[in-house]
Amino acid sequence: MKFFKYTVLLTVGFLFSMKSFSQENNALLSLDDLIPGGSTYSKYTVKMPSQLQWWGDKPVYVKGDSIMIAPLTKKDKVQLLITKKILNIGLTTLGQKELSSIPEISFPYPDSTIICFNKKDEILLYDFADKKVLASLSVPSDAANIDFSIESRRLAYTKENNLFIVQPDGKELALSKDKNEGIVSGQAVHRNEFGITKGTFWSPKGNYLAFYRMDETMVTDYPLIDMSARVAKLNNIKYPMAGMKSHQVTIGVYNVQTGDTVFLKTGLPKEKYLTNIAWAPDEKSIYVAELNRGQDTCLMKRYNIRTGKQEAVLFEESHPKYVIPENPVMFLPDNPLQFIWLSKRDGYNHMYLYNVDGTVLKQLTSGNWEVLSIIGFDAKGENVYYISSHDSPIEQHIYRLDLKKGKTTKLSKDAGIHTALLSKSGRYICDSYSSQYNPGKVAITETGKNSTHVYFEATSPYRDKLLPEITLGSVKANDGQTDLYYRMVKPTNFDPTKKYPAIVYVYGGPFSQMVTNSWMGQVRGWDIHMANKGYLVFTLDNRGTLRRGFDFENATHRQLGIVETQDQMSGVNFLKSLSYVDENRIGVHGWSYGGFMTLNLMLRHPETFKVGVAGGPVTDWHYYEIMYGERYMDSPAENRDGYEETSMLNKAGNLQGRLLLIHGDEDPTVVMQHSSLFLKASIKAGKHPDFFIYPGHGHNMTGKDRVHLHEHITRYFDDFLK
Repeated sequence: MKFFKYTVLLTVGFLFSMKSFSQENNALLSLDDLIPGGSTYSKYTVKMPSQLQWWGDKPVYVKGDSIMIAPLTKKDKVQLLITKKILNIGLTTLGQKELSSIPEISFPYPDSTIICFNKKDEILLYDFADKKVLASLSVPSDAANIDFSIESRRLAYTKENNLFIVQPDGKELALSKDKNEGIVSGQAVHRNEFGITKGTFWSPKGNYLAFYRMDETMVTDYPLIDMSARVAKLNNIKYPMAGMKSHQVTIGVYNVQTGDTVFLKTGLPKEKYLTNIAWAPDEKSIYVAELNRGQDTCLMKRYNIRTGKQEAVLFEESHPKYVIPENPVMFLPDNPLQFIWLSKRDGYNHMYLYNVDGTVLKQLTSGNWEVLSIIGFDAKGENVYYISSHDSPIEQHIYRLDLKKGKTTKLSKDAGIHTALLSKSGRYICDSYSSQYNPGKVAITETGKNSTHVYFEATSPYRDKLLPEITLGSVKANDGQTDLYYRMVKPTNFDPTKKYPAIVYVYGGPFSQMVTNSWMGQVRGWDIHMANKGYLVFTLDNRGTLRRGFDFENATHRQLGIVETQDQMSGVNFLKSLSYVDENRIGVHGWSYGGFMTLNLMLRHPETFKVGVAGGPVTDWHYYEIMYGERYMDSPAENRDGYEETSMLNKAGNLQGRLLLIHGDEDPTVVMQHSSLFLKASIKAGKHPDFFIYPGHGHNMTGKDRVHLHEHITRYFDDFLK
């Protein structure tokens, strides 16, 4: 077998042992310590300040039953803003219920003492200085998708498939009254693809509510069975599979003053994707990134909200493979006639400045790196703040761009993964970050001076535990040029003279990145558990994953699993070159797309993998949903050969090692039909995979059952690989 050239990163701070965090204590972590749902899991999570946010230019956070003001400069000290006790005195005096704890809070007005409490059953607007309740809106127990407009003091939410709002006087008003469950208003559409996370959009001043209306009546019902009932209960869901009929979406605009609703005239064809809704600052129009079903052409359109008519097609983006709009246009605060658009049109995700007539004024950023998100602008709109992968694909840092001069300034100081919150004026940034050996820090940066001070440092929750050695590095893909980043967790008490079994933990699908320079290299709790048991655990990000440019990402188009498998095998060949890896004891495990990849590796390279555990796996893309499936595979009619080649059903006969399939029997994402069909194909081929069902679970196991899941996976590797 050919061994590909590999390289190892020698970045300072990467290739050091995690043992430096542990004491002489040889106590090992259990699955209850390491897996969400475990009885002691919370004890071993990194503790960071809660609800970090800005109150104007004051950084605040919640600590226990108090709201605190963090030190803005090195000279400042932490101050107490207000306690739950004091809040309750004011609230009960006004006849309000006591707070049992500090709920989700926000400070909607930068220079006032008004605080918004987002409670489970109520949205409360309270002035804690004047001790006045400015708004109190009840949230029904069956409400979902809650969206509060601080400007109009109205509350939107859904109940089942209909949309409601609550007026400032507390009166509930139904915006839709559809009795057919196949017509849904106010919820996220297009199966949450294209950056869609919600279904309602308040206008800047709260005078209008835009909302999605989705008609799924033409989509085939898909049966999920609830086996917990005395007589098993049928629960139908709408699940549009690749090549089949898709749902149809429209956008309604409700006028809070007149009570009228206007639907945008988005026209034909009806099967398309209406994404990235954005309001114009003057509330007169809405911008929609409209994508065809083939997902290779995106049109930025502007609609008049009073008539619903299309006003203009501002620009078009197309690509032979696919286009993925994920961020709405963002208007400059000082200029409502200009906006920023994020696009991968030059091969990397960058910012472009546009006029509202669709004229591109200039490309604001460029290079072989990606803008990951826009944080915001300063008060005058002179600078835009963003996070990018400029330094490294496995790090993210904070930058400021002067929109007039074009000058870029890096604002984050230390290596790692940074997230940021910009103060109202843009004078300060709250920077939360971690790196492989930093469990978490919070810093304040004064943007004008670019001076930073750290005011909070988390401690390792594992400081009294023995930990395995974790290293980050890279290998070359089979083209000899492309770097593929990996994380390796060596067995605890590692002895280089021994031979160890190795497990490849794989995901490998679009929109993923498993290896970053974040706390402990983004290691999973199960990886640590297996290292404690004497396994080496290896994870690699193959082509098709995030932050490496569009060519890296779309290399898998129309052939999912093939290029990814080649890259994973480059990692496996690197493992085989290590003297302490037993090449006769290599296993693989993954979930969802990782389950699909587990099957690819087991069936395309049966001579290599002795044991595999595939959780919730896609086994044939014919049976996966339209939005994701057709983007990466095109339709079955367009890519017949690709669907055949990537089907694991056609390769079941290649199975040689021990294989365990695991599936939730009510999985609405990768329906259990995938595993069932693979079992049928295996029977036909005379093969004997093992199968385990989690009754009543969807695509992921939660609570204590999640611990059981990882116990079960561990037992399988102990039985057949160790």
